[in-house]
Amino acid sequence: MSPRAGTHTGTTPHTLAFVESPVQLLNVLEWAHGREFPGAELTLVVLSPTDPMTRGQLRRMAELARDEGHAVRWEEARGGTTAPFRTIGGLTPLLRRAHRVVMGDPFSRYVQLLLSITRATELVVVDDGTATMEFVGQLARGERLVRWHRKGGRPGPRDLVFAPVSSSARRRLTPSADTRVEVFSAMPVQDVPEGVTVTANTFTWTRARFGPPRVTKGADMVGTSLVETGVVDADRYLEAVQALARAHGAARYFAHRRESADKLHRLAVETGLEVVRPDLPLELIARRGPIGRTVLSFPSTVVHTLPLALSGTDVRVAVCDIDPTWLTEHASPRAQGFLSGVTGTARDVHRLATVMP
Repeated sequence: MSPRAGTHTGTTPHTLAFVESPVQLLNVLEWAHGREFPGAELTLVVLSPTDPMTRGQLRRMAELARDEGHAVRWEEARGGTTAPFRTIGGLTPLLRRAHRVVMGDPFSRYVQLLLSITRATELVVVDDGTATMEFVGQLARGERLVRWHRKGGRPGPRDLVFAPVSSSARRRLTPSADTRVEVFSAMPVQDVPEGVTVTANTFTWTRARFGPPRVTKGADMVGTSLVETGVVDADRYLEAVQALARAHGAARYFAHRRESADKLHRLAVETGLEVVRPDLPLELIARRGPIGRTVLSFPSTVVHTLPLALSGTDVRVAVCDIDPTWLTEHASPRAQGFLSGVTGTARDVHRLATVMP
């Protein structure tokens, strides 16, 4: 596929949506479901990452978006040193004329740069997982936008250089007389800033398009990228996965798209689990089935989203807390509290005692 295959060549779209992950694209489709978008009124701009698994899932999600009648513009946004300049230059005319901008990751430097260009009077933030909870809280407190697993660390040189753009993005995402801000989320958002509209994501599009799934008798496990982000020690994580799988009779391990190949190979060898690399976000995989009667997870977005996507089925989602001893010395001081909050605020899940490897 060429870098901009599927690009709509007609009139300028009224709404531009910027996504960098399959989950963000899924949640744009959920947000758009039931809304009126005649013709190419909504254009999804994929700011493509470089890792193959994410790109593959984004390709599949882009096909689903086209099936819904939306235009898709694929940008090789990270394809070399000049790619960002070409991408931003090519998008500037659309940004200048768009009335509404939808984004999946307000922490993204790419998105923050694009926000500095647009004149849109409506800004919508759709779920990018647990980061949405942190974004709303930081916006309410007037803090700089920093991902939760990095918070508490010293800003690096790039952070300092980019600080003016980040501050500008935070101001743009603050409601005003000229700007309306909506957060579309399945996550429990608290301390909502005055003027921000919060709309619940109940995964109605997913349930309308897929399933219900065939439910098997066994258990499945959901992977996490907490090792890759430097929050959890790899050895402790693998030991915990093995103990959890043994205790609940899990057979399959659905890998997170960011999990490294080396870790997954080691996990398969040491635990005996069948490692599955999904070609779509887990919410869609689970809804299509087959899926285990019990889905085991550590604190992550899926403990909030899977119960919604699997509503009306007999599947039970069970979450295991992260023991403080599993954290690395580089983990953010906020990591344990944040992860506990992710678990504690989840509805319709069974909370498991922390497994002791």
